[in-house]
Amino acid sequence: MKKKEYKSPAYNIKAIPVEKLRANEYNPNSVAPPEMELLYLSIKEDGYTMPIVVYYHKKDSIYEIVDGFHRYSVMLQYPDIYEREKGLIPCSIIEKPISERMASTIRHNRARGSHSVDLMSNIVAELVEMGKDDKWISKHLGMSMDEILRLKQITGLASLFKDEEFSKSWIVE
Repeated sequence: MKKKEYKSPAYNIKAIPVEKLRANEYNPNSVAPPEMELLYLSIKEDGYTMPIVVYYHKKDSIYEIVDGFHRYSVMLQYPDIYEREKGLIPCSIIEKPISERMASTIRHNRARGSHSVDLMSNIVAELVEMGKDDKWISKHLGMSMDEILRLKQITGLASLFKDEEFSKSWIVE
């Protein structure tokens, strides 16, 4: 049987009304006000040069943002951008389960900037609770094992360490 040829989502960009988009609940990325102003200027001068990455929720008939929240925010905050773009944002649609979408968000963000440590530790905790092991998290989020350990320690949840092997510091007699 012939293997299906892979086609990147960027080859199928769709203009989606901004009202049909919503933020995800797990994005740990933040942008300082000066950089938001720069993003606005970039979109004002250059237009939307990068699509927003979204996942379509059929049940709700809404697109959840995987990457591009701040580009989406510019359209909501600046009427001149909304009017010029007629309320439409170029979107690249991916079809992945929630754990994969979380990993995609982190990969996109880490390639560009910094994250909130607290929110990153919450994402690691959520992925562990979904059954993802440290090896999976390391591979899909681009983190070292030490970084994962530190983020787990921040949450202080014993359940995150349930499958870890600990050294025996002393022997109980």
